[in-house]
Amino acid sequence: MAGKLYLCATPIGNMEDITFRAVRVLKEADLIAAEDTRHSIKLLNHFDIHTPMTSYHEFNKVEKAKRLVQMMLEGKQVACITDAGTPGISDPGEELVRQCHEAGIPVTSVPGPAACVAAVTMSGLPTRRFCFEAFLPSDKKEKARILEELKRETRTIVIYEAPHRLVRTLGELLEALGDRQISICRELTKKHETVFRSTLQQAADYYEQNEPKGECVLVLEGRSAAWLEMEKEASWQDIPLDQHMERYLSQGMDKKEAMRQVARDRGISRRDVYQMLLKS
Repeated sequence: MAGKLYLCATPIGNMEDITFRAVRVLKEADLIAAEDTRHSIKLLNHFDIHTPMTSYHEFNKVEKAKRLVQMMLEGKQVACITDAGTPGISDPGEELVRQCHEAGIPVTSVPGPAACVAAVTMSGLPTRRFCFEAFLPSDKKEKARILEELKRETRTIVIYEAPHRLVRTLGELLEALGDRQISICRELTKKHETVFRSTLQQAADYYEQNEPKGECVLVLEGRSAAWLEMEKEASWQDIPLDQHMERYLSQGMDKKEAMRQVARDRGISRRDVYQMLLKS
């Protein structure tokens, strides 16, 4: 009989977040395919797991997956783990899962921590619908294409970012999407976990002065349906500011919230909206 692939979620920071089932599966598997064996050995040692490991990462994922599939066809049980969180989400596990399905090998998930889900639930932003972008592409043209798509995204947006690129990414998001609400979740499940709620502009200004530390998950507010409707009718430059305000006031928003939404739509600050209204 063919073996099986187990996608085992591992802690994203706090070792206590691993499940009893994940520990058992990792102990009982014939082999653990780990994104970084040097990193994962700390996890295995912590839980007294002595299962053999093999390296399975972005640069060997296709050829190594073929070998792992062959082992499973011969009856071996393989557990796949990533450096942190759930395998298969924005990591090489996706390729292994694809090849297993093509070969008729059963795939199951041993669920647990996922940074994107943890961040969304902590963000204070709408959670009913959200889209996950993982890390923005490094290629400039591809990144510009993604940012253009995100301009009209109405769902809450989730993006991963490393601390040394955070300031640049916040600036790019601000320029492309305009100012809007954001929650920056850092060091999730760890001792210094923080959720920094602000606007994109405020966050960009803050991290220009304060060096970011720790891996970050950015949770951004999506565009409102009203914004998309108005965009179809005309560009913002063609809509007088007072009419723009009236659109939101007529929907039951108070003046403060309406000003905030107008500022997001136009990519300017709420203070600018207030000053423009005073002059009109």
